[in-house]
Amino acid sequence: MVLVNMRDKDGLATGACSGTVISPRAVLTAAHCLDGDTAAVRIFPGTGSEVVAESFSPYPLYRESDPSSLDVGVVIASQDLNRAAMKLLVSRSAQVGETAVIAGWGKDALGNGTVLRAGTTTVSGLSATFLQTQFSNTSSSVCQGDSGGPLLVSEGGVWAIAGVTSAVTVSGSCTAGTNFYTNLRHPDVMSFIFGLVPNAARQ
Repeated sequence: MVLVNMRDKDGLATGACSGTVISPRAVLTAAHCLDGDTAAVRIFPGTGSEVVAESFSPYPLYRESDPSSLDVGVVIASQDLNRAAMKLLVSRSAQVGETAVIAGWGKDALGNGTVLRAGTTTVSGLSATFLQTQFSNTSSSVCQGDSGGPLLVSEGGVWAIAGVTSAVTVSGSCTAGTNFYTNLRHPDVMSFIFGLVPNAARQ
């Protein structure tokens, strides 16, 4: 897991998202993190210095005004990130009722942020485009700054990326509503990712 810091054309910070390393230099994140005013990206691997992004690509048909568009993006670093790559789940889809892990650098329920956290949840909904989880007393939720982070499920004893954190139904809340994740099994998502990162790890 890495922190994805965005800058505008003047070099000013415009926000931060989460991301997952999927090859030595490639990071998977959300398209809405790379869209709009984003002119440059820097990657914080968790320790040491930020790494400048060589390129960044939101899914080309992503539109913020269209909640059904595929919210996925790829950042290519200018050097190896020296972090273990997480595998993409390509062998099957996540299943409703399946235990999942969500992770990110976002805020907690008290508004504290910029710390990598993880929690367990359960897949509550599934479509060709999105996976869903629901906050409850026993299930974690994503929050601001977690966008672009992974939803992981276990396959063959390995935690693999099934979705990319996209949105919540209750804006500004970390303890209510439904969480949405772009479904990596969508063929257009797979084509987009492997077109940019042919050596991405897969499970």
